[in-house]
Amino acid sequence: MTRHAKNCTAGTVYTYHERQKDTQKSGYGSKAVRLGKDSVKNFDCCSLTLQPCREPVVTPDGFLYDREAILECLLHQKTEAARQMKAFEKQKKKQEAEKAGKVEEKERSKVESFVSMEKRITTKPTSAFTVTKNVAGPSVVMDEQQPSTSSAAVNSDGNNKNLASFWVPSLTPQAKPTLLKKPDTKTYCPMSGKPLRIKDLIPVKLTAIDDKDDQPMVAKSERYKCAVTHDVLGNSVPCAVLKNTGRVVTMDCIEKLIKKDMLCPFTGAKLKDSDIIPLQRGGTGYAGSGVQLEAKKAGPVLQA
Repeated sequence: MTRHAKNCTAGTVYTYHERQKDTQKSGYGSKAVRLGKDSVKNFDCCSLTLQPCREPVVTPDGFLYDREAILECLLHQKTEAARQMKAFEKQKKKQEAEKAGKVEEKERSKVESFVSMEKRITTKPTSAFTVTKNVAGPSVVMDEQQPSTSSAAVNSDGNNKNLASFWVPSLTPQAKPTLLKKPDTKTYCPMSGKPLRIKDLIPVKLTAIDDKDDQPMVAKSERYKCAVTHDVLGNSVPCAVLKNTGRVVTMDCIEKLIKKDMLCPFTGAKLKDSDIIPLQRGGTGYAGSGVQLEAKKAGPVLQA
């Protein structure tokens, strides 16, 4: 076979192309792909539905959600936590019942052993040994009341040895169910993974661009503008939300205008650093946008 054949198998080197081809066919190894501009959401889209928000709200970490979508997500987390808590309480009651049953069984065994010992003391006296005459001579036989021990039930140490058996129901080994841990009743943000409550959501007021065309808002590429400078907002423009009013302004406006005296340009109220929430935006397709644009999927690895 020639060197430049389509399926050359005479090469002495395992090339990069062959390794990638085998990895794709076998499914082993981690896979990585770089996301393009069409694979990231716009800054004004919900982080769950990836659609333009009808009633936008923002978390303290700057993730934008549609109110309906995030409330449904938090409600689902609450319902799941309640279901897990119910199962945990049922398991806890079962364990307490089993513990009480073991204590009761232990007390019952003590009473039974005491009663059996009392019966031994109050029985009529009998001869401990009986003499029988045989041809070989007299022999000593144990009384029937003395307990006999079986060599099969006693091990070399003198203790009873109970072995697991697969044909006796009482000795059959059982697979106990996995114990449930106490569930966490907190609700978490789907994007940041931090605790999130409904009252932490901040309503956002986006300033729409005033144009005279009759196109729907979804069909427009440029939909909103800065509430102060009227600059067009997009994934390439860093912006932030003012917590007291919910207005969206550019970071340029915050650095050059608002941070000079830390006063709200709409109400004149004093602002704090915590009142300025940087808005998490999608990528632009360029590495300089500061957004992770590479997706990785870990797969099983063959080990020599």
